Amino acid sequence: MREIKKILVTGGAGYVGSNLVPKLLKAGYEVTVVDLYLYGDDVLAAVKGNPGLTEVKADIRDAAMLERELTGMDAVIHLACISNDPSYELNPDLGKSINYDAFLSLVTIAKRKGVRRFLYASSSSVYGIKEGEVTEDLPLDPLTDYSKFKALCEEFLNAQADDTFIVTTIRPSTVCGYAPRLRLDLTVNILTNHALNNGKITVFGGTQKRPNLHIEDMSEVYLFMLKQPEDKIQKKIYNVGYQNYTVMQIAEMVRDTLGNDVEIVVTPSNDLRSYHVNSDKIKNELGFVPKHTIQEAILDLRGAFDKGLVPESMTDIRYFNIKLMQAVNLV
Repeated sequence: MREIKKILVTGGAGYVGSNLVPKLLKAGYEVTVVDLYLYGDDVLAAVKGNPGLTEVKADIRDAAMLERELTGMDAVIHLACISNDPSYELNPDLGKSINYDAFLSLVTIAKRKGVRRFLYASSSSVYGIKEGEVTEDLPLDPLTDYSKFKALCEEFLNAQADDTFIVTTIRPSTVCGYAPRLRLDLTVNILTNHALNNGKITVFGGTQKRPNLHIEDMSEVYLFMLKQPEDKIQKKIYNVGYQNYTVMQIAEMVRDTLGNDVEIVVTPSNDLRSYHVNSDKIKNELGFVPKHTIQEAILDLRGAFDKGLVPESMTDIRYFNIKLMQAVNLV
């Protein structure tokens, strides 16, 4: 097995990337980040000047840039995409060009350049709505263009695998907790923000079940995968989640964890989609088990708010993907 030293992380200045990249550097990897830095140039400020870090402000649709930056790379962790259905639906042509067309180009160039390992961040949304627990052997039923192209990317990636190109797909649950590039448009993070800064949580529906994963575990799974024997992870697809709770249970957890007088207001919702993700496969086959709870994510967020790390959390568009995508009008 060839030692992995140099890693290219697409979307490395995003929510997950801003937590993952410092961990990769600390573990001794040389990391090149390719990102548009839409959420600020200072997202990786904590590791600026690290000799192992190269930051490339670029669009992953730029094939010439990919040819250049993939040269000499051992692994790719592909995080970059137009993330979530509402952001995708703002401009479906843009979404397809980044989430699908650029993916095909990235994989093709990476393989040709001799990249040994490719880790892809897909989505649990590829399953569609299923009764009961969702395991990796269930048929996919993507309901939106966002999830449809995620599924097509998985298929394309596995078709490219060979003895010199090791590919693995991760289907993460909804990530929660603090990171330098923070998202406040994800369930646990939304509810915590409102509890702390509004004194009130509004729950739409509440019976919908949501799978959750602490951002520390989200990053750890990529570090874990880089160390796995090639034959164990070739063409494998893994759910990665931890705690499945209803939105109402999460709201109550936020209130109880913060220990303050938060009011929970329930309003009707016509979107009662539920997701219950089973992550036994990665535990049974590889031994990966998430360690960080939703309560930890809530407390981490409170700590960040207390330190003044999240200014203007209700209004700054940097924390909300769809608002920022609307503002930048990327083409």
